[in-house]
Amino acid sequence: MIFLGSILRRVYLSLSELTWSALLSIFAVHLVASYALLAFAGESGLVGNLFDFIYYYMVTATTVGYGDISPRSEAGRLLVALFVLPGGIAIFTAVLGKLLTGIGTIWRNRMRGLGDYGERAGHVIVVGWQEGQTHQVLRLLHTERQAHEPMSVLIAKDLAENPASDCADYIRTERLADADALTRAGAAGARSIVIRGANDDETLAAVLIAEEHAPAAHIVAYFQDDRTAQMVKQRRPRVEAVGSLAEELLSRSARDPGSSEIAARLLSAASADTAFSLLVPPLSAPLSYGSVFLSLKRQYNVTLVGMLHKGVTDLNCRDDLQLRGGETLYYISEMRLSSAAIGWAQLGDAP
Repeated sequence: MIFLGSILRRVYLSLSELTWSALLSIFAVHLVASYALLAFAGESGLVGNLFDFIYYYMVTATTVGYGDISPRSEAGRLLVALFVLPGGIAIFTAVLGKLLTGIGTIWRNRMRGLGDYGERAGHVIVVGWQEGQTHQVLRLLHTERQAHEPMSVLIAKDLAENPASDCADYIRTERLADADALTRAGAAGARSIVIRGANDDETLAAVLIAEEHAPAAHIVAYFQDDRTAQMVKQRRPRVEAVGSLAEELLSRSARDPGSSEIAARLLSAASADTAFSLLVPPLSAPLSYGSVFLSLKRQYNVTLVGMLHKGVTDLNCRDDLQLRGGETLYYISEMRLSSAAIGWAQLGDAP
C-alpha cells in the first residue's frame, strides 16, 4: 500500500505540474485510444496504415486539417468530434505552451545571469562592472568582434539583469574571485579575460583565480595604484597589468603638444588608423625586422612600430634584428591582419 501510494503521489504531482513525462504519457494514451476507437468504429481508411493514422492524428491535433483523409462513418465522425479533436488540440496546446514557457525561462535566466556558457571558446570575458566604463569596453569589444567570434561574457555582482545585453552575455556572481562563475563563462576556452574590480584587492584576487582556471587566456587587469600594477607585471608574467596613464599623458602633452591625441587614436577602435598586434608563426628561415617592416608597408600598407621578443617590448627595433617565430609585432593600420593570411616566406625579399 505504501508503494502504491508513493506511485499515485508521483503521478498526481506529474499531472499537476504538467511535466514532460506526464505530457508524453497523456499523448501516448490518447494516441493509442484514438487508434483503437477508430478501428472499433470501422474506419479502415484512417487506421489501415499506421503512417496514415499518425499523419491524420497530427494534422487534426494541430487544427491544420488538410481534408485528404477523414472519417467516413457517422460513428467515426462522432469519435473524432468528441474525443480525437478536443484531446489532440488540448495536448498540442499544452506542449506548445510548455515549450514557449521553457524558452522564456531560459531567456530570463540568461538575462538574470543564470546561464551557462561553459562550452564557448575564442571569446573575451570581462570581469567586474563599473557604470559607463565597463559598458564602453564591452561596446568596443563588440565593435571589433569578427563574424565567427562568439559574443563576450560579462561577470559581475549585484546586478539583477544584464546591463549590456546588446553587446555581451551575462554571468551573475556574489564575488568576482569565483571559480564557478569563470567556469560558467567559458574561461577554459576564452581568448582573453579583462578584469577590473571595485578596488585593487578585488582585482588581484580575481586575477589569481583567472590564472588558475583559464590557463590559455591572455589576462588583462586594471589597477588604480601604479605600484600594484608594476608588482603584478614583475611577479605574474602572464598578466598584462594596466595602470592609469593620465599623469604621463598630461606631462608628455605639456612638452610635446598633441601626444595625448596620438595615444587616443592608437587605442581607439573608432580611429581610422589604430594599433594592432600580430603573432609571428614558426618560420622556415629567419627574417630581418627591416625587411619585414618594408614588405608589410608595401604589400599591406601597415606600419610596424615595435616588437615583443623574449618578454621584452622594443618600440625602436634594429633593422638587422632576426625574427624566427613566436614574436609579437605591433603595427598601425586601418584593419587587423590575419597571421595565417600573410605570406611570411615572401616578406624577406624586400631590398
